[in-house]
Amino acid sequence: MIANYPADGARNRGPSAGKLSIMSQPFSPGDDLLFQLESGFGLLRVIATDEQEGKIVWHLMAYEELFPDIDSAERALAHSESLHVRNAHMALTDRAFERTPAARLGNRPVTNQERVEYEKWVQEGGAVSDRSALLMLGLR
Repeated sequence: MIANYPADGARNRGPSAGKLSIMSQPFSPGDDLLFQLESGFGLLRVIATDEQEGKIVWHLMAYEELFPDIDSAERALAHSESLHVRNAHMALTDRAFERTPAARLGNRPVTNQERVEYEKWVQEGGAVSDRSALLMLGLR
């Protein structure tokens, strides 16, 4: 299951504010995703999706920064050029991606620079991981 906020960006500001709600939502290339750790919030980005042997493969990029709250993460995305890339490309099975609880914050066009490692993976016939993005980043 994937965490999600309403499409209009509205979030509960009551007693459970800041908690990710769990529900299923499709994501698309260019989506900026938020995940939660005990120490704060982090950002992932969907670079591409494709299909291998009839199954979806998710291609993600992870940023280095962690944020104390959702608003800080949203402000950082407004100036995404200042973010540092922790991992430029991770290829995950659909099952692994479903085990990566994330909420969509918005969508921006994927740049040619962001696609470099994905294109290299395609050319080299790279492997697909069945581990969640957080495990691949050593964050769980």
